[in-house]
Amino acid sequence: MLLGYARVSTDEQTARLQLDALNAAGCERTFSETASGVAADRPILADLLSHARRGDTVVVWRLDRLGRSLQHLIQVVQRLESEGVAFRSLTEGIDTSTANGRLFFHIFGALAQFERELIRERTHAGLAAARARGRKGGRPRKLSADRVRMARRLLADPETTVSDVAKTLGVHRSTLHKALQLPTSPTAKPKPVSRDRVEIAS
Repeated sequence: MLLGYARVSTDEQTARLQLDALNAAGCERTFSETASGVAADRPILADLLSHARRGDTVVVWRLDRLGRSLQHLIQVVQRLESEGVAFRSLTEGIDTSTANGRLFFHIFGALAQFERELIRERTHAGLAAARARGRKGGRPRKLSADRVRMARRLLADPETTVSDVAKTLGVHRSTLHKALQLPTSPTAKPKPVSRDRVEIAS
């Protein structure tokens, strides 16, 4: 049995072109839904996959109607293949019931795996380079050592408040408190000159 699948991204779009092409291709049953191309939850697609039986062929008008990404497309087709279900895309002329069609998707799968390996290698290389420069992974600190020293010099002036320094350095007060390890608890006693001033640990 030929099972057609059509998808549009929004309610304003129509699947008529896809449905006409699927009917012309001889699909005996067609599943159609409205879902974003990147949506992980596609109940109609899940229904189609649960109905497909060995010997059936899932037909789409174009490859991007089925998979939300190359990796997802390959996963779906590989699932179909493992269940003895073929896949056919009308626009690209792909048919995994043929030797050429199966070869095409094996090449696609190899390329997707190759891309994942490249990304992994680049990530590891970037982290190694960062560590060599004395940095660790994660979010960078907002205050460098030089700016921390500047903050300490500014706060040495009894008339300068934490808010003043934070504003000068362009950071939040909590960031400055953390960088300087200043007391932030309600019991911390500020200098009597200002409610906003705190003692700096030597």
